[in-house]
Amino acid sequence: MAVNLLGKLREDAGMTQDELARASGTSRTALSAYEHGSKSPRLDTVERIVAAAGRRLTLADAVEFVPRDLGRGRTTMVPVNLPRLAPERAFATTELPVHLNWSQPGRVFRLADRSDRARVYELVLTEGTQEDVTAYVDGALLVDLWNDLVLPRAVRGAWTPLIDDVVPVVA
Repeated sequence: MAVNLLGKLREDAGMTQDELARASGTSRTALSAYEHGSKSPRLDTVERIVAAAGRRLTLADAVEFVPRDLGRGRTTMVPVNLPRLAPERAFATTELPVHLNWSQPGRVFRLADRSDRARVYELVLTEGTQEDVTAYVDGALLVDLWNDLVLPRAVRGAWTPLIDDVVPVVA
C-alpha cells in the first residue's frame, strides 16, 4: 500500500523526497525505501509523512459490490451502499479512460458542471467497472442526478433499489 501511495502523495504535493523527508522528520533514505517498498513504515510514521504533505490519513468504508442481472445473460456490479468521494474528486476535471468514453476519446469533463457530471455518471454506470464507480461516482450527487440520467432500462433497474433505499418516499 505505502509503495504507491507515498510516492503519489509526494508528487501530488509537488515535493521532492528531500523536502518531504525534512518536513516530516524522516530521512530521505528512509522515505525512498518506503516509496520503493524495501522498507515498511510504522503507522505513526505514515501519518507524519502524510501530514507533512498537507493531507490527512483517514479510514473510509470499503465499497462492497453485488451482481445484478441485466437480462440476456449479462450482469453488472452495483455497490451495496452508495460510494462517497472527497469534494476535490467529486468536482474534479477529468478525462475518462477509453473503455468508458470510446466515442469521444480525449474529451475533458468538468464534474463541477452538472451536465458534464451527468454524462460521466451515465458512462460509468453503463460501461464501467467497480473501480470506475468508486473513482468517479459520488453517491449523494448520483441521487441528485438520478431522475435526469439517460440510462438503459436494465442499468436503471439494477441501480434503482440502491437509490430507493436512500431517497425518502414522498406521500
